[in-house]
Amino acid sequence: MNNEAKVNLSTLPKEVKLLIEIIKQSSISEIEKLASDKEIDWNTFIDYALHHRLYPSLYRLVKQLNSTVIPSFVIETLGSYYKRNTIQMLQLSAEMERVSRLFIENQIELLFLKGPVIAQYLYGDISMRTSGDLDFLIPIQKLPQAEALLIEQGYEKDDYIETVLEDWRWRHHHVTYYHPVTGIKLEIHWRLHPGPGKEPHFYKLWERKQQSTLTTFPVYFLGQEDLFIFLVSHGARHGWSRLRWLADIDRFLKVKDSIVKTNQVFEQQAVHLVGQAMLLSNKLFHTKIPTELQWFLEKERVQKLAEEAMFYLERKVNLHTPPLPKDVSLFHSRHLYSLMSMERKVLYVASWFFPYPEDAATLPLPKSLHFLYFPLRPLLWAWRKMKKPTATGRYAK
Repeated sequence: MNNEAKVNLSTLPKEVKLLIEIIKQSSISEIEKLASDKEIDWNTFIDYALHHRLYPSLYRLVKQLNSTVIPSFVIETLGSYYKRNTIQMLQLSAEMERVSRLFIENQIELLFLKGPVIAQYLYGDISMRTSGDLDFLIPIQKLPQAEALLIEQGYEKDDYIETVLEDWRWRHHHVTYYHPVTGIKLEIHWRLHPGPGKEPHFYKLWERKQQSTLTTFPVYFLGQEDLFIFLVSHGARHGWSRLRWLADIDRFLKVKDSIVKTNQVFEQQAVHLVGQAMLLSNKLFHTKIPTELQWFLEKERVQKLAEEAMFYLERKVNLHTPPLPKDVSLFHSRHLYSLMSMERKVLYVASWFFPYPEDAATLPLPKSLHFLYFPLRPLLWAWRKMKKPTATGRYAK
């Protein structure tokens, strides 16, 4: 594979390098060599373990090392988080089964995208992967029924989506519900990813679904190839800023046979994304890439995207806590665009000419006149650009 010059790991923090060596189960001598470095800050090491969501695996592995190089307080701290995560995953598993029963008995098909079902599928143990909520996909036409069911169960909607001319249907991809008593958060998806862009129809995904072995009542999730491409696309969209997403890819490539059907990769225009994920996994975790897929890695675009992803790992970027630093926000915007297929880029540029909720906020019009936002959009956009930036340092769209 011609990828040696394109992914530079030398700029990673020492603590991240040590974390990676432990996760990929390097020799004790190699791990002890890194851990003995006096420049290792063990509190920083713990911070990285939490940030990258790898502390469950780390805790299991450092316990098995039988080495005195890693301080006992590090192992104890990881163990505390490991136990807390196990309890949370058990709670999420129970709620996942309950929601699945509730929806299926009310004729709403649902496919779980992440959470305990993926932990069981990839690792065979729900305690080995973290999850903060339950994400699942349903047909968009069944959203009102699903919302009514959840409200009956005590869930409250986080109604953060602003919309004009029904653009929520394709600009956004999920809505969040929170239970004030249990503290559990649900994300109902009607798309796999934010739009605009083509995706497989829900019922095509439903035809290829798998059933989890974790629960008594049926819980369904994406078929093997669909799940792999979803995890790849999700990780890529977040810049692989958490190593857990790459650890999932590493695990997938190690324990699942016939992972990728090339026709599905082309259908979802994901060749460059799959290539990026496999190249990063290979470089970071020494993941063995199937011979028939190695040509993905040799594409120049794949190597460039993999090199760009190192930006996030070098800086411990957290995309979930806006506002982002200006340099991170600018880099991430450009990186997201570079990830798009040509078709998706065309749709993305075309979407700029579709009215935004900011247009309605700038010039409120009666709903019957909302069509006027199309010809008025350039003027409204120019007006906002002339104003001062918001507190976040960004102008409205």
